[in-house]
Amino acid sequence: MSKNKIDRIVVSATQYSGILLLAGIIIWAGKYFWEGRKYEQTNDAQIDAYLSPVNVKIGGYIKKIYYRDNQRVHKGDTLVWIEPDEYGLKKDAADGELMSARAKLEILDANEETQRKNIEVIRARLSGAQAKLEQQQREFERYENMLKEASTTRQKFENVKAALIINQSGFEETKATLSAAESKLNDLLAERTAIHAEIKIREALLARQELDVQYTIVTAPFDGQLGRKTIQEGQLVQPGQTLAFLTNESEEKWVVANFKETQIGAFRIGQKAKVEVDAFPGESFEGTIESRSPTTGSRYSLLPPDNATGNFVKVIQRIPVRIKLSDTKEKLAKLSAGMNANVYILK
Repeated sequence: MSKNKIDRIVVSATQYSGILLLAGIIIWAGKYFWEGRKYEQTNDAQIDAYLSPVNVKIGGYIKKIYYRDNQRVHKGDTLVWIEPDEYGLKKDAADGELMSARAKLEILDANEETQRKNIEVIRARLSGAQAKLEQQQREFERYENMLKEASTTRQKFENVKAALIINQSGFEETKATLSAAESKLNDLLAERTAIHAEIKIREALLARQELDVQYTIVTAPFDGQLGRKTIQEGQLVQPGQTLAFLTNESEEKWVVANFKETQIGAFRIGQKAKVEVDAFPGESFEGTIESRSPTTGSRYSLLPPDNATGNFVKVIQRIPVRIKLSDTKEKLAKLSAGMNANVYILK
């Protein structure tokens, strides 16, 4: 093949490539402007989902970890086991205190029974003392009349009078003893109320210790996938400390798209949206606008801008828009929170 022919072939190929490149640019530009007329779009968007922290309710040393990085778990699966010995001892102590309080109630029952029998005995003695007093009163009245008629000596009358005084004293003493016994019984009944209250407190303390023993086993609150493991066996954890993060697979996923403030003027709730995720090129997801942030994203920053400082430079702000994804759970299952996405809102 001659050199001229080869040169002509190279020139033809170059021209053909240039034509293809130009055609590609024209098609891309046409698509870009068409989509610009048909959609409002942004690439400042990410997939989001509920990320629930798994916290420990008690403090202690980690005895065993039962999960690995990024492991899928089911509701009720054991994730972490906290050293239970200390809480087991506290539970045993609370159980012993409850048994002691209940034993006090049994002793009180016996004391009440004994006191009731004592009251019955005292009442019987009181009845006897009253009968003797009444008899001695009649005897005194008889001797008093005999003394008036000079049918007896004053010495005998004084003896009868002394016996009456003794019987009266014995009757009053027995009556006072009965009152004291009844008062003591009332004290025992009041003590029963206090012991019942103590038992209730001990039962609550025991239930609390039993809960602490249960809390030594940390389980998954729902089906989902764990993230990176950040704890180690033997590590000391505090109450409320986060042990892991768990994504809820049964909950919905959505997209937070940050549109320019100049784009959202015509947005409305329920407006159709198309989402393309960088991780799955060529595949799109359907959704609708669910809500719009009441403020710009910059207002949520730690140091929001203050345009009154004299160095104002106008910058187009971004408004977070929440897009609810409406595809099937099976299709959405492959999406992970934090994935970058492109969002197109149909005008």
